Amino acid sequence: MNRVNAHRRDLVWQNIAIATPYLWLLLFFLVPFAIILKISLADPVIAQPPFTPAFDDAGRLDLTFDSFTFLLTDKLYAITYLRSVVMAVIATLLCLAIGFPMAYGIARAREEVRGLLLLLIVLPFWISFLLRVYAWMGLMNNHGAINNVLLALGIIDAPLQLMYTDFAVFVGLTYSYLPFMILPLYATLERMDPDLVEAAQDLGASSTRAFWDITWPLARPGVIAGCLLVFIPAIGEYVIPYLLGGPDSLLIGRVLFDEFFANRDWPLASAVAVVLLLLLVVPIVFLQRNQARDEEGAA
Repeated sequence: MNRVNAHRRDLVWQNIAIATPYLWLLLFFLVPFAIILKISLADPVIAQPPFTPAFDDAGRLDLTFDSFTFLLTDKLYAITYLRSVVMAVIATLLCLAIGFPMAYGIARAREEVRGLLLLLIVLPFWISFLLRVYAWMGLMNNHGAINNVLLALGIIDAPLQLMYTDFAVFVGLTYSYLPFMILPLYATLERMDPDLVEAAQDLGASSTRAFWDITWPLARPGVIAGCLLVFIPAIGEYVIPYLLGGPDSLLIGRVLFDEFFANRDWPLASAVAVVLLLLLVVPIVFLQRNQARDEEGAA
């Protein structure tokens, strides 16, 4: 009897453990998404809340696709989406180009040094994100440290216009999200057996060939995870483009903010958010299916 009761308790706890992530997704993803989707199918009104209810006075369903139709017909939103995706992709590639060598170096460092190097990667998170962006504003303005050093060295004759450019936005995005690329890459590379690379080189493979045939395939799960962790927040980033890119840096995060708080067009802003979410979910599902297919093929 005691064994039966213990087995039942184990099954209950197993079911709770399995149900917990689904409950989390239900409360913090599906329910908010349903609310945003419902608002996107309403009409804007000057009231509180600033959108029409889902049911009219007669109890009939009152939904409209006018906000989505407006998104499809206005080129401004298409350009903003495209620009946001391009900038997020470039920032992700920059983080990958910088983060992969750093993660590889940390993974191959001595154990007594490895902890210190990881601490240096995580250390910026102890400082407010907004303060770190403001620090870059001080570094890149016309009288900032970067221009002052270049002027003192005689490399330039006049201050460079670094602020309020795409360059400043890329610097801010790369700096802010680089740890999100390094950490999953390190977790993958640290588990890789270095003897595999040495064996490939002993068999005549060059360092480049050994990297592409051994290191890169084994590190691909970390690359995918790091790229997703960088791309997803970068595409909807608001603070960095607003502070470093200036008013001309019109990205989808800025559009969302303006539609919600300046124009108070909540249905249109919700439609923008729904389309943005679909742009993020589709590649995530595609990558997960490809990764699962590769794992099945390897097995």
